Amino acid sequence: MVSLANTHNMDKSVRDKYTVVIGLEVHAQLLTKSKIFSSDATEYGSPPNTNISVISLAHPGTLPKLNKRVVEYAIKIGLACHSEISRFQIFDRKNYFYPDLPKGYQITQDRTPICKGGYIIINTKDGTERNIGLHRIHMEEDAGKSIHLAGETDTLIDFNRAGVPLIEIVTNPDVRSSDEAYALLTEIRQLVRYLDICDGNMEEGSLRCDANISMMLRGATEFGKKVEVKNMNSIRNVQRAIDYEIERQIMQLERDESIVSETRTFNAADGNTYSMRVKEELNDYRYFPDPDLSPLEISDKWLIEIKSSMPLLPRELHHKFVTTYHLSEYDAQVLTDSKETAQYFEEVCRHSTNFKAASNWIMGPVKSYVNEHKVEMNQFPVTAVRLAELIALIDGGKVSFAVASQKLFPVLATFPGRSPLEIAQELNLIQDSSMDSILPIVEEVIREFPLKVEAYKNGKKGIISMFMGEVMKRSKGKADPKMATQLLENKLSEQ
Repeated sequence: MVSLANTHNMDKSVRDKYTVVIGLEVHAQLLTKSKIFSSDATEYGSPPNTNISVISLAHPGTLPKLNKRVVEYAIKIGLACHSEISRFQIFDRKNYFYPDLPKGYQITQDRTPICKGGYIIINTKDGTERNIGLHRIHMEEDAGKSIHLAGETDTLIDFNRAGVPLIEIVTNPDVRSSDEAYALLTEIRQLVRYLDICDGNMEEGSLRCDANISMMLRGATEFGKKVEVKNMNSIRNVQRAIDYEIERQIMQLERDESIVSETRTFNAADGNTYSMRVKEELNDYRYFPDPDLSPLEISDKWLIEIKSSMPLLPRELHHKFVTTYHLSEYDAQVLTDSKETAQYFEEVCRHSTNFKAASNWIMGPVKSYVNEHKVEMNQFPVTAVRLAELIALIDGGKVSFAVASQKLFPVLATFPGRSPLEIAQELNLIQDSSMDSILPIVEEVIREFPLKVEAYKNGKKGIISMFMGEVMKRSKGKADPKMATQLLENKLSEQ
């Protein structure tokens, strides 16, 4: 079977007849040390069935107790998404049977989600900003995990994940392309990481996304039948699954076939989606208030405390980097991509006023080091103070950028406790700014290349780089480039 998503043979005029309608349901696993209703650990990768207790296994007579940190994290994402925070909430039981759901129901929020409405800003491909509306964000507990080993008929159950706290972010059907879905998920992942409420790791399942996709004729007012796609373990795979579904559904509609409202699974190997089960028109979960949990009230005092603890978010930081530090849009975008990088840049700027140099160093040598050594930005060994000292050495004419990045920086990364000046002196890298020592070298180079001097005088000004190369070589890289260039230009004009 050929993957539709990879063929792209659909005629543009056919595709343009339809409006794509997409809504996302994003589950984020919260970075709490314990579960939402018990003190069991939430650590990922523990041996099966070790992070459990009588509460998470739903033994008779046990009672849930709400984890306050979960509520705080849910409020933070709501504030970041411009949502209304519900001041009075109850928890509900969502009843359904599944082997890895110990209680036979899931504790969630049905009628009183903690966050109502709101929006997330995305940048579309043409660079414009667009608001994607949110329907709600609510708190709930995760189920366990069913494991089906190859060749085995039995199902194994791991309850470690049962009771792990989740927030579910439900968007309005406002997304109009796979590119917008990609941008939205990237934005959500960045937000939860900046807020330190979720690590955003889709491969480990701590960020999960289901996409609801439907088609309607352009200009129509009624949405088509939606198809839900599950099991996408990366943002790129969400995009691929949506692309496949768009083409599959349009081709069916063009053949006058009706779309079946169903749940489909995505196969990353071939890029196709496959039917899992037909959706019922109405899921009867028989929601009712959980009698074991008291209603939750959010006080003014607590809400103000949480608001005041909120960090600057990526878009606010981006604006600050452009206006305060006078960086380009591109530099600001790269530096705010991760919270740790943005924090490191700001720390360097507390010790250096050369903001552009700080940006160049972090986007260049620092980023290369982090990538090559496969470490996170917060594991980078050179402190912001030391990097600022290195920038000051270059600005003060003590070393050139080339010498600093190629010779000084690697040693500094290995011995981060030492000062850049100490290392430069020890390695004899301090450049010579003395006219008395550079001038003889300049005169020697000019004497040795009379034909090149003639070419320079005849208008080939670019040849000065050859002269500079010779001066730097003969001074063993220690001649101050500014001084050497100035002396070369003066001497050549005298010839």
